[in-house]
Amino acid sequence: MGQKKDLTGSEKSKIVRYLAEGCSSLKIAKLLKRDHRTIKRFIQNSQQGRKKRVEKPRRKITAHELRKVKCAAAKMPLATSLAIFQSCNITGVPKSTRCAILRDMAKVRKAERRPPLNKTHKLKRQDWSKKYLKTDFSKVLWTDEMRVSLDGPDGWARGWIGKGQRAPVPLRRQQGGGGVLVWAGIIKDELVGPFRVEDGVKLNSQSYCQFLEDTFFKQWYRKKSASFKKNMIFMQDNAPSHASKYSTAWLARKGIKEEKLMTWPPCSPDLNPIENLWSIIKCEIYKEGKQYTSLNSVWEAVVAAARNVDGEQIKTLTESMDGRLLSVLAKKGGYIGR
Repeated sequence: MGQKKDLTGSEKSKIVRYLAEGCSSLKIAKLLKRDHRTIKRFIQNSQQGRKKRVEKPRRKITAHELRKVKCAAAKMPLATSLAIFQSCNITGVPKSTRCAILRDMAKVRKAERRPPLNKTHKLKRQDWSKKYLKTDFSKVLWTDEMRVSLDGPDGWARGWIGKGQRAPVPLRRQQGGGGVLVWAGIIKDELVGPFRVEDGVKLNSQSYCQFLEDTFFKQWYRKKSASFKKNMIFMQDNAPSHASKYSTAWLARKGIKEEKLMTWPPCSPDLNPIENLWSIIKCEIYKEGKQYTSLNSVWEAVVAAARNVDGEQIKTLTESMDGRLLSVLAKKGGYIGR
C-alpha cells in the first residue's frame, strides 16, 4: 500500500463518518486503502483545530491627524493611500485602515479627460456663450476630426465573463498598427460624411483646405440651395490647420466668413456636440473588445456605425446647445462635461 501525500475531500468525509461509527484509525486506513500514518496525521490535525488569529492592536488616528489626511487628499488628487499618509508623517497604519479612513472623505476615481481651463479660458467661454445665446443652432454645421485605431482606446475591452470561461487575449502588435483620420459634420438632424482623410496625409492648412474642397464642398455643400448656404454657419475648432490665416482666407473665398464662420473658445471640446457623435460611433465599433486587422476594415466599421445613427439622435445633440451655453454661464466658464 503506497503512501500518498494528500487526502481527497471525499476521503476526508469518509474518515469523519467512520470515526463517528467508532472505527479505529487502523481500520479506516484499511477501508480506504491508505497509509495508516496519513489517516492518523489527518485525525490529529483535526483534533488540534485551527489556531486563533492574534489580532495586532491597530494604531489609533487622532482628530488632528484626520484633518491632516483630509487636507493632503485634497492637495494630492489620484495619490495612493500610502502616499497621502506618508505626506502627513503618519506611519504604521495598515492599508485596510488607510482605505477605510479615506473612504469617509474621498472616492477612488480615474483621471478625467477635460480641457485645462485657466481664468482667461473661462472668461472667453463665457463671452462666447453670451454671443451665441440667441443663435438658431439648427443652422450651425458642427465639424471635427476623429482618429480611430485598429485596437480601440485603452481600457475599453471590459465585460462579464461566464464562470469557467477565460477572457479573450487581445491581439498584440509589434508593428503595422496605426489608424484612420475621419472628418464629419452634423447640422440639425443630418450627418455630413463621414469622410476619410487619405492615409499618410498630415493636415496642415493647405491639405485641410484641399480635403474640404474634395469632400465637403464637392460632395455635399454644392448640392444645397442658395438660401441654405446663405443662412448656414460653419463651426470648426481652433486646431492650427483650421484657424490659420491661410484657411480663414480660403474659407472666405468660399463665402464662409464673418458671421458665417463661428468663432470658437479655447479648450472647449465639451461644447461641440459632434464629440458625442464620436463617442456613439466608437462605442459601436469597439464593442465587446473588437479589434481590426486593417485600416480599410476599421474605416468600413466607422461608415456602418455612422449609418446606424438616426436623425433623432443627431437632432438631440444639436438641440442640446442652448442647455450647454446656459451651463457654461452658470458655471462661470467652467467645464460642463459632454
